[in-house]
Amino acid sequence: MHKPDELEQIVPLLALLTAFPAFSTDMILPAIPFLAVTWDKPLAVVNLILICFFVTYGFFLLIYGPISDRYGRRRPLIAGISLYIFASMLCALANSASMLIAFRILQAAGAAASASLSMAMTKDIFSGKERERILAYIAVIMALAPMFAPIMGGWVLVYLSWHWIFFAQGMMGVIGLLGVLRTPETLKEASETPLSRVMHSYGKLLLNKKYVIMVLVMSISLLPLYSFIAGSSAVYINGFGLSEQNFSYLFAFNALALMAGSMSCLKLTERTKSKYLITAGFAGIVLGGILILTIGQHGPWSFAIPMAMITYSIGISRPPSNHLVLEQVRRDAGSASSLLIFTYFTLGAAGMWLVSQNWLERIQILGTIALICGVLVLGTWLVLQKKGIKSA
Repeated sequence: MHKPDELEQIVPLLALLTAFPAFSTDMILPAIPFLAVTWDKPLAVVNLILICFFVTYGFFLLIYGPISDRYGRRRPLIAGISLYIFASMLCALANSASMLIAFRILQAAGAAASASLSMAMTKDIFSGKERERILAYIAVIMALAPMFAPIMGGWVLVYLSWHWIFFAQGMMGVIGLLGVLRTPETLKEASETPLSRVMHSYGKLLLNKKYVIMVLVMSISLLPLYSFIAGSSAVYINGFGLSEQNFSYLFAFNALALMAGSMSCLKLTERTKSKYLITAGFAGIVLGGILILTIGQHGPWSFAIPMAMITYSIGISRPPSNHLVLEQVRRDAGSASSLLIFTYFTLGAAGMWLVSQNWLERIQILGTIALICGVLVLGTWLVLQKKGIKSA
């Protein structure tokens, strides 16, 4: 067990690093309809600033993981966050959709060091139930990012301009970099795998059947959330006619539901088995999808409440699910967490692309995605339980 003062020092940094993707995507969401009009581009094109970020982010996760297992967590983190800061400044200076998309790719390449290596650091420092509690704490703290990021982005649009959204992201990177510089190395035993065989650890992970199945299950469970991120501004601003500020508040309401789910998980994890929390979370995704399909088009709140049910359910199930995935591996935690988040973001990007198309009934598409994904992961999870997959 770790002392409270040690947790006070490391947990906020881990939460900030894990929240990099949320800040990098959600702050710009209120500006997407504005950018589409300003640059005279369709939503499918402007949303590439999200989709390309996700794809690039996921790809570089596969690189940072093995490097951190071989050489430690600090050096890749310092290099990645430094690149993130530089790219954020370039994004702020972009004057066209193509320039912003290109600079976002560079920004994602730097940001990829944060989330995967913060999860690996959690694996380095904590174990068992303590790690599960820390993952829940981190989930609660990082849930504040998608709550406040779009609100910040909306107000920046009113009082400054969208360029300042990326200046703010650069400042966040500076804070993270300072925290990493003050943190000692957490990896106690480096992997012996040379960089010439950088894919070797992924090959071993892909042969771990239980790990692969759990990664796919958890990634599919997040697909409704990522699809919502890409389609939310079109639904609320273009569909329901809300202002950027009002959109940001409803998006924050959804993020609040995610944080509430994480807090509920934190309270329940001491007296409830993880498998029950995961089952409840997956069932909630199914129910939310059904409600979106039946009442989602009646108004902003008729859509927001079922969507909040989905994100609340994800908040409950995600911490024990992440813990369960990492429990399927003994070594190469950096590679395992990188492959996990890579799959999150790759499937998430596919959902974003699908929702970004020129649909007449975008809400129905979001509801269908939630229902199909919820039924799929719930059914698979129940089968895994019968087969006795390792769980707490």
